[in-house]
Amino acid sequence: MATILTTPEQVATALADAPSMPVPNAMLMVTPEYFSVDYIINPHMEGNIGTVDKNEARWEWEVVRDKFRNFGLNVHEIPGQPELPDMVFSANQSLPYIDSKGNKHVIMSIMHSSHRKDEVPFLEQWYRRNKYNIHYLNPENVSDFEGMGDAIWHFKKKLLWGGFGYRSSPNAYEQISDKFDVPVVMLELKHPEFYHLDTCFCVLNAESVLICPPAFTDEGLELIHAGFKNVIKAPEVEARSLFACNAACPDGRNVVIQKGCKQVNHMLKNHGFAFHEVNTSEFLKSGGSVFCMKLMLW
Repeated sequence: MATILTTPEQVATALADAPSMPVPNAMLMVTPEYFSVDYIINPHMEGNIGTVDKNEARWEWEVVRDKFRNFGLNVHEIPGQPELPDMVFSANQSLPYIDSKGNKHVIMSIMHSSHRKDEVPFLEQWYRRNKYNIHYLNPENVSDFEGMGDAIWHFKKKLLWGGFGYRSSPNAYEQISDKFDVPVVMLELKHPEFYHLDTCFCVLNAESVLICPPAFTDEGLELIHAGFKNVIKAPEVEARSLFACNAACPDGRNVVIQKGCKQVNHMLKNHGFAFHEVNTSEFLKSGGSVFCMKLMLW
């Protein structure tokens, strides 16, 4: 039965009662040889068609990959595919999950844009080879859902934060909650430049989250504050131009983040986090950065 949390009290209670979930120990990345900006499906792409330096993009991608390897994560690579330039943003095509018995599951995405729909089968092939239980949303009831671009697990808890408004249908979360038997906190996104939850919401650990407040409704902000003791508020300029909230914190302490986020880095340091700057400037042209470029899994 689906459990959708809609009040701060429900969020606080659900987190207190939620079973634990192991921290992901692996990562999935799609190689960038076909990455480019060929069309416009978000505001960040405007003016950037044909401007990607592929050699620089490859270097940036490898630095991000190696940074996570240095944290001890097992990085799996899937080759990029011709005519699928955004497949490199591997957070979007699926939502993985591990149950209490250690069985691995995944829900495959229904991409919002026609330009990206053909990416999903290539990720599904990898999951099949690696013995995941594969699940699908009912397309008669769900028009779109973009994986961990919009659905983000609470740190070490079987509770999901789900963004909707631009790339994912709100009713997708009822099916996800029912299939995985996990509560979902739904957060409406209201700013077109923050079209995915991962552009404005970065879970750091069980008590801390980095957000860009203007991306959310007042009701959503109340839910976030109910779920996290420490809500770190990124300046809108760093969140919009440098994708500060598209950072990634795989272990609850080390934050990989686009270089130049000076105010956010200062706040992270004050809250006890170590920040590790990388350059993702070529990927910013397409509206993505660190979190978009990888998928955490088990």
